Amino acid sequence: MTDTIDRSDSQGAEVLDRLVVRFAGDSGDGMQLTGDRFTSVSASFGNDLSTLPDFPAEIRAPAGTVNGVSSFQVHISDHDITTPGDEPNVLVAMNPAALKADLHRLESGGTLIINEDAFDERNLEKAEYDANPLDDGTVSGYRVIKVPMSSLTKDACEPHGVKPRDAERSKNFFALGLVSFMYTRPIQPTVDWITEKFGSREQVVNANTAALKAGFHFGETTEQVGHRYEVKPARLPPGEYTSITGNTALAWGLVAAGQLAKLPITLGSYPITPASDILHELSKHKHFGIRTVQAEDEIAAVGMALGASFAGHLGLTTTSGPGVALKSETISLAMSIELPLLIIDIQRGGPSTGLPTKTEAADLNMALYGRHGEAPIPVVASYSPAQCFHAAIEAARIALKYRTPVILLSDGYLANGSEPWSIPDVDGLPDISVPFQTDFNGVDDEGNPVYLPYLRDDDTLARPWAIPGTPGLMHRVGGLEKADKTGNVNYTPENHQLMGDLRQAKIDRIADDYPELEIVGDPDADICMLGWGSTWAAIHAAVERQRRAGHKVAWIHLEHLNPLPNDLGDKLRRFETVLVPELNHGQLCQLVRGKYLVDAQSISKVAGLPFRTSELEDAIEAARSTT
Repeated sequence: MTDTIDRSDSQGAEVLDRLVVRFAGDSGDGMQLTGDRFTSVSASFGNDLSTLPDFPAEIRAPAGTVNGVSSFQVHISDHDITTPGDEPNVLVAMNPAALKADLHRLESGGTLIINEDAFDERNLEKAEYDANPLDDGTVSGYRVIKVPMSSLTKDACEPHGVKPRDAERSKNFFALGLVSFMYTRPIQPTVDWITEKFGSREQVVNANTAALKAGFHFGETTEQVGHRYEVKPARLPPGEYTSITGNTALAWGLVAAGQLAKLPITLGSYPITPASDILHELSKHKHFGIRTVQAEDEIAAVGMALGASFAGHLGLTTTSGPGVALKSETISLAMSIELPLLIIDIQRGGPSTGLPTKTEAADLNMALYGRHGEAPIPVVASYSPAQCFHAAIEAARIALKYRTPVILLSDGYLANGSEPWSIPDVDGLPDISVPFQTDFNGVDDEGNPVYLPYLRDDDTLARPWAIPGTPGLMHRVGGLEKADKTGNVNYTPENHQLMGDLRQAKIDRIADDYPELEIVGDPDADICMLGWGSTWAAIHAAVERQRRAGHKVAWIHLEHLNPLPNDLGDKLRRFETVLVPELNHGQLCQLVRGKYLVDAQSISKVAGLPFRTSELEDAIEAARSTT
């Protein structure tokens, strides 16, 4: 029996270069776990991949309703990919609500795997179907595989003494077993995972394992499946890989930043979707000098982080848009005191509570301008789940070198999505350590040695960083305007002008550190895509498709949003048409139009979903027709 269920022999299987599978069901059906296991096995198999978890904001949304549908889409391939796919090739629908919510996403003629046991009168009514969609022609344009998953799962679990109601909870593993057979995924890694995950609950281990094997064997024996399919491993650059989500990569990047800076890290955080996983992950790494505090609210969290920076730690706080709004006064204080601080904003749909589990990138204006007075701070944006690791290190480098708070932008799509990550050689990571001030650095009017807390570095304009308690280096900090060099409170117009100019000049100098902007694609094209953040994936795919079709397209993607790169204006002016895709109403587009006087055109989407590649291809085609 073991030899049969371990078999991933692809002999006779039809080879595909890519596959997009979407698992959809009730929010209690385990679709996120099912998709995650399919992803993990595919990553171990060597496929390139990209995922899109899509779930409701409610902890337990109304069962059987369209609003309660939870989905997980995974794209696997034998070549380099960046997106979770525009249209699934396969949709697994565990109930009528899942079918209604996601059928329109499935490609024409795609494979539809249905749990037909769930299509009873009660569930059809909850999903607001007037008739059974399996019988009225709704699914006639697809290859339909009807499977009584619930009853077959109960039959498989019965010998293990599992009650029918409890056995019902394992039907997601039946679906996973069936899809694993159809697409030649080995199931032994999942069997091992079940044993490790639920080892203390023998009946749960037995039920889930029995359901998984039953689904796999059903695929072997039913004529509905037909022949199998296989996606060969991708040819990735040599290295050691792991599948990683954006939030995990960002957390590991923060751990690395602490080691590279030779500083302890203190995270002050208040749980908020979709940022909480960073708090959870960092709390596991105390042995790397990570201190985590779950604060009573957002304001307390950032206050703790700033206090830690004052004491010589690298202070950071994690949140989403609503939390950034609450933290704004303390961020202004950090800017005025001029201490390193990381504010990590995992953006979500807004405004207000908005769409907590859906993606958006509409916090750019708040990151740039969301403080009172002239309070410029750097803004860094991650652009892929794996790249979140390096974005965290870059944000920390800037914060430490220039003694400034830095906002690091990610979003829900990056946070929860996953892709293969080539684990870097730690010896190749940069040294971002900075010295503390330990002795006097000036003299007073009488020639006595003193500490001048606002005496600036000639190159960076950063002020010295002295740990409280350093002998002789007692100094004043606070939100009142400080005098140049001495740090004494000073309200004079001349000093306020000087200090405001110095703070702005310090931020402007950060751009001198950036490498030259890369123009991807065709530098001599008429059309240039300008992107930032998670639009990277769809832009990458759209540009590649257009170029393979023989069309010239250029692409510039920004990691640094404040200050903008010094060479951005000159590069944008080369192109007749600049298109700026954003998951907002054109915030970067408005900025570059005003700053560089280029006729940039916004491609806007605020639907709680990332761009599809086809949407950006359509925009490029439309722009080409007018040039």
